[in-house]
Amino acid sequence: MHRSNDKYSVIEHYDIVSPYYRSLWGEHLHHGYWIGGDESKEKAQMQLIEHLAQRANAKPGSDILDIGCGFGASSLYLAKNYKAAVIGITNSSVQVQMAIKAAAREQLNANFLLMDAEAMSFEKQFDLIWCVESISHYQQRAAFFASAAKLLQPGGVFAITDWFKKENLTHAETKKFIDPIEKGMLVELQVMDDYEDYLTSSGLQIVRREILNENCAKTWDLCLDIIKDKALWKLAVEHGIQFVAHLKAFQAMRAGFASGNFVYGLFVACASPGPLATPNT
Repeated sequence: MHRSNDKYSVIEHYDIVSPYYRSLWGEHLHHGYWIGGDESKEKAQMQLIEHLAQRANAKPGSDILDIGCGFGASSLYLAKNYKAAVIGITNSSVQVQMAIKAAAREQLNANFLLMDAEAMSFEKQFDLIWCVESISHYQQRAAFFASAAKLLQPGGVFAITDWFKKENLTHAETKKFIDPIEKGMLVELQVMDDYEDYLTSSGLQIVRREILNENCAKTWDLCLDIIKDKALWKLAVEHGIQFVAHLKAFQAMRAGFASGNFVYGLFVACASPGPLATPNT
């Protein structure tokens, strides 16, 4: 059975559209986090990274693994602002080359590798594992979380934001609000409790759990403006029905936020009991 987050479809998608995303959306390939409400999308995207870094209690000089690094912007931010040594991985060869060029321009301590997050191979451990909006693309999640947990130093931190669905949706709600997102965005959405189970089963302690919908929903107002660009639709038509479905799913994302059936969630987990925070939903 074909799955909406088919690995090769995901790779093909990002290899083709990444340069267009970069020119239209900017350096960061993720949601923005609005505090005042009137920030630019670029400021809001930086605020999401800052929020996650603060929640993870990121420390200067850390060794960081950025899983699903996109164009490398989060890696570069962490390398610059936390004097961190960062390795970013993505399974898109186009994104790797874009990230390497960006790191060279800024002369930062960040390296980028073409690597499947579900088949990671490192001979070292990390102080912080960073994973922003990529796990919903993965198929073997229990194995992924177990593998990632083994890459943490004692006391290391796993910081995550990802896409989820609301608990206990009816079949009709799932069909209306979730199916178009999954098919168009090449993801499979789970509920936040599923990730909590994966994290705790991997021996990690949950120290922070948050729903960020209120701060992140504006992202899709801006995205709907961006896809008014006819060049994007021309690209979509040239590359087939999947890419057309992707652009159509932008409206589904907005509807998911508006209805509350889509959830944008954050987790921070620790490899051993630590003083970061108490669990908070």
